[in-house]
Amino acid sequence: MNRSNQSPLLILPNESDIYQDVSRDEADWEFLNFNARTFRKGQQWMHETGEHEYAIVLLSGNFSVQSNRGNWSTINGRKDVFSGVAHTLYLPRRTKFTLTADSEILDVGIGWCETDEDHPAYLKQPAECAVELRGGDNANRQINSLLQPGFDCHRLVCVEVYTPSGNWSSFPAHKHDERILDEAGNLLEARLEEIYFYKIDKPQGYAIQQVYTYDRSLDEMVRVNNNGLVLVPKGYHPVVAGHGYNVYYLNFLTGSDQSLANTDDPDHKWIYGTWQGQDPRLPLVTAQMNGK
Repeated sequence: MNRSNQSPLLILPNESDIYQDVSRDEADWEFLNFNARTFRKGQQWMHETGEHEYAIVLLSGNFSVQSNRGNWSTINGRKDVFSGVAHTLYLPRRTKFTLTADSEILDVGIGWCETDEDHPAYLKQPAECAVELRGGDNANRQINSLLQPGFDCHRLVCVEVYTPSGNWSSFPAHKHDERILDEAGNLLEARLEEIYFYKIDKPQGYAIQQVYTYDRSLDEMVRVNNNGLVLVPKGYHPVVAGHGYNVYYLNFLTGSDQSLANTDDPDHKWIYGTWQGQDPRLPLVTAQMNGK
């Protein structure tokens, strides 16, 4: 893990096949682990999930997997994250598998966490992913649900988000760092650990992310480049895409509930309902783009 000198929350990419890597111990978390890695054609990764559930998100290329839970392959993997929607392979605990790169370069993002539950392995196809356009005006973005709340797993939640150049994202800012129930026992906010893993559509591009608590006991502002990783241990965490640069980020979350329940920053909640329209550039990607 290569932390930036600028911020304890920003992790810079490494010059290796495993170019992002953070464990729950390094992040001082209870559950969440993540890495991003590339493979050359024919290269294999043999692994066992142990007492963890895994999600393997296809960032670019194609792979095949053989395992004691089943066999799968992708044939229409996107050439990069701006050329289609992800395939996502969910693997339960106690799965032995071999992943083989079937393209010249394979790029994947992998999230995992401990579990004491058994769920079925499943390869989620791009066409199965619900797409939501959230916000409006210049706070407009696209969310693709990969492992959405209610997906048949234990703790993992995963979405990918596209923010057009110059737009705000994860805004109005929200948090999910404590478990809150209403009087009827309904979940209002979950306690979740979260990573933001970034891809930018031009190599010199960047996004700016803030992570802050309402009392500003935590208040970090980071400039994030391609393949950068931001940890969100607590607090609100808005993003803005640099002008001229479309921004992608992959979110993995785990915690108290398999949920995205959150609480808005009360100072900015008034912005809901003020938007006059949607950015005509959205959606930036569709499942129909895959394989072209």
